[in-house]
Amino acid sequence: MKSHKTDQERLSRTLRDDVLHGKILDSLRLDFRELKDFYIDEEKKDRLSKMGWIKRTIYLFWWYVKMLLLRLSPARRVLLLIGMFFIITSGNIAWQTGTVRTNPETYLLGGAIIVFVLMLELKDKLLARNELAAGRSVQYALMPPQRPEITGWDVWLYSEPANDVGGDLVDYIQLEEQRHALALGDVAGKGLRAALLMSKLQATIRALVPGYTTLADLMSRINRIFIRDSLRSIFASLVYMELNSHTKNIKMVNAGHMPLLLAKTNSRTVEPVGKQAPALGIVSDAVYEEMNIAMEEGDTLIAYSDGITEARNDGGMFFGESRLITTVKHNVHLPSEEIGQKILKEVAWFRGDAKIYDDISMIILKQT
Repeated sequence: MKSHKTDQERLSRTLRDDVLHGKILDSLRLDFRELKDFYIDEEKKDRLSKMGWIKRTIYLFWWYVKMLLLRLSPARRVLLLIGMFFIITSGNIAWQTGTVRTNPETYLLGGAIIVFVLMLELKDKLLARNELAAGRSVQYALMPPQRPEITGWDVWLYSEPANDVGGDLVDYIQLEEQRHALALGDVAGKGLRAALLMSKLQATIRALVPGYTTLADLMSRINRIFIRDSLRSIFASLVYMELNSHTKNIKMVNAGHMPLLLAKTNSRTVEPVGKQAPALGIVSDAVYEEMNIAMEEGDTLIAYSDGITEARNDGGMFFGESRLITTVKHNVHLPSEEIGQKILKEVAWFRGDAKIYDDISMIILKQT
């Protein structure tokens, strides 16, 4: 009895909070936008834009119902159709009197069948979410410390998945007492498949790094293993860096990733650096080149994933490299973590209520 009363109280409190603080209209607007993006392709969106609102509503409703039915299992599809049939036929019109007579038993039976199908779908979703939550906890366990302690350097690492699990790689390895390695990668796509390949790539890097002194040879070996063990037509970009606590220089090799940003304190400039070679998984005999980046006290080097520059707002515009460079210029005097937080804040402000489409990752190195 006490448990039953507690459940009732919890439900009442939840419903009250939903009405008072749930931002229901904003949430429904976002849900509708995501529903449309998921079920309606560009060709259908173009057709809808040429219709009046009544015709557009009818077509949208029919397309949603059709996509729903196509994605259900056979048994649930038949049950849903039976439930809809019972509800539609539960009322009949007496044409002589103009009245509508309803059959409440049929109506309730149809509603119960639909609720049953919804409960089955919700059960599947919750099970999948639990699996993804477990995967995300593993990813967090594999993440390095956000602020690795490296003498002479102010380092900040950040990674945020667009979904429950992400396909970006951010890693830190202490190779020797003064020698340190950092890696930032981006596996094509997102979600569970990208996350699994990212974990495999991280394990490969950690296994190979101690046996190599030439970064170009290291990247070539990683590339061959990635091609051997990965799925066809899947690729990944990767930036691998090494630094020494006794020097101000950074050794780096870039496999298909976008150039890094180097902010120089003396000249007050922010410039892209780092030659690109083929991404991992494209060419088995790809040749990579090791670079040396000369840093001075106060200089900042930023490696980032395209989830930052390709963040989109409601109008479909991209955040872009120019906005990122401007943000870095205005905040380059700050510590590495504060620079990163300023970038994240600018991206969030630009995106507004738009959905996060890609994982966001950064490595920020400041010479102190």
